[in-house]
Amino acid sequence: MKRTAAIALGSNLASEWGDREANLREAIGRVGELGELRAVSTFYDTAPVGFAEQGNFLNGAMLLATDLEPLELMRALLEIERAMGRDRATGIAKGPRTIDLDLLLMDDVILPGASGPVAEKETDVLPDLTLPHPAMAERRFVLEPLAEIAPAMVDPLSGRTVAELLVALTG
Repeated sequence: MKRTAAIALGSNLASEWGDREANLREAIGRVGELGELRAVSTFYDTAPVGFAEQGNFLNGAMLLATDLEPLELMRALLEIERAMGRDRATGIAKGPRTIDLDLLLMDDVILPGASGPVAEKETDVLPDLTLPHPAMAERRFVLEPLAEIAPAMVDPLSGRTVAELLVALTG
């Protein structure tokens, strides 16, 4: 069964593929091999969050229709990161990176940490993955590009659309 996955991407280092934008384009091509690429946002230059002693990021979002299950997709995204030079195990948390790929939403899938009436739905529990992404609603650099390509996509926990989450964050 094909599901639509919303994926955030970011880069703030040059690599063998070129500058930040070249890294994003390389990652988009690789992610596109995991299904059918439905949409890609424009890229946004954003200040780092958390670890501030680093260069600005170039951020974007994409929609992918895929037959992969959520955990399979997340593992594939992590493999793309590794192949493009990112090592989450040894890198600085929130530090500089050639590529960052985060699975934000996958249709109405809810994985660990769900609460409230929506969580009473039958869901597969995958301990390595939390969906929706737990920090998505707090990150303008994620919501802004996602709202550009999927404003009506719904966060199944809150019941709010991506556009509504962005308005709630930015006022």
